[in-house]
Amino acid sequence: MKRIINYLGFALLTALLFVGCKKENQSEKSQSTQMENIQVSDYGVTAKGDSIKKYTLTNKNGMKVEVINFGGIITSLTAPDKDGKYEDVVLGFTKPEGYFDGNPYYFGALIGRFGNRIANAKFTLDGKTYDIDKNDGPNSLHGGKEGFHTKIWTVEPIGNAETPSLKLTYVSNDGEEGYPGKLTTTVVYTLTKDNALEIAYEATTDKTTIVNLTQHSYFNLSGKFTQPITDHELQLDADQFLPVNSTLIPTGERRNVAGTPFDFKTPKLIGKDINSDDEQVKLGKGFDHNWILNGTGLRKIATVYHSGTGRVMEVSTDQPGVQFYSGNFLDGKFDTKTGGKNEHRTGFCLETQHFPDSPNEASFPTVVLKPGEKFQSKTIYKFSVKK
Repeated sequence: MKRIINYLGFALLTALLFVGCKKENQSEKSQSTQMENIQVSDYGVTAKGDSIKKYTLTNKNGMKVEVINFGGIITSLTAPDKDGKYEDVVLGFTKPEGYFDGNPYYFGALIGRFGNRIANAKFTLDGKTYDIDKNDGPNSLHGGKEGFHTKIWTVEPIGNAETPSLKLTYVSNDGEEGYPGKLTTTVVYTLTKDNALEIAYEATTDKTTIVNLTQHSYFNLSGKFTQPITDHELQLDADQFLPVNSTLIPTGERRNVAGTPFDFKTPKLIGKDINSDDEQVKLGKGFDHNWILNGTGLRKIATVYHSGTGRVMEVSTDQPGVQFYSGNFLDGKFDTKTGGKNEHRTGFCLETQHFPDSPNEASFPTVVLKPGEKFQSKTIYKFSVKK
């Protein structure tokens, strides 16, 4: 009897060890698969001596997104064409120094604390006036010269093998670029199995402040960065837009798009009305305006189609506005990743956001964030093909 008990005990111990080893191997396999979908490599060294890393996310289809921890910048994003060929569809620099030394076009960058413009680089909050960095004529643009696009973010790979993700965190101290409050921001990039890039934003503060976060990638669905984007077809779900003054600050008016060059309610070539005599088009040197989006909550707000490649990009967001910028200030000073120069209108942006100059315009949706509150937002760029 004693011999039987010993045998059963030995068998049970062997079984437990086998199960444990199997689980450990499965765990190691899962981690290995995840790391195969998130590759980390050296990218470059800043003038201050900071070593910058590049994180490459890959989904099961072969789509890739490359992100650096400097500015949370997307340096590359591939999408398939009608022949199944994956090509990079976001503009960027050919050398790391382009991003490190100012990034004058904000290529691929996370933008904060406040995306877009604030008039006269000042705003009043709880009776106190704050002067912020004046880096766009008389105004402040995209958080100032040393905005979030110039900061080194902490990066943590998360998610699973099917949906590789990166969690980026940056803590902006009270008074940075003139803004009140210590703002802790997290952004999660997720590459889904259906070729979508999801961007989830969160922010908290220890003092009442303002926040307006966005992503500033320039797209060219042709995959050829010297080709103008005027041959792309755009549809925007917006009945109104915000007219601007001579320094591109909204006037406060909400104008119907019907009967104007700003009507993209049905698909229209970007180039069709881009050289119109319309005063607003002239002020923006093309399109550089905020559209007031229809609906609320997470919904599809834009579709872009390039007939030459068959590529389609759908944009969804829970934000009230989107800045459609047609690359009017690209000036050919830098080389593109496909040869040639980044010339006038060779990329476009769809920056989901709250409205420009919201802190100074009471009728616009609020951008105030208070202690104990959490700012949350999501935007999705989904890529597909129309043959």
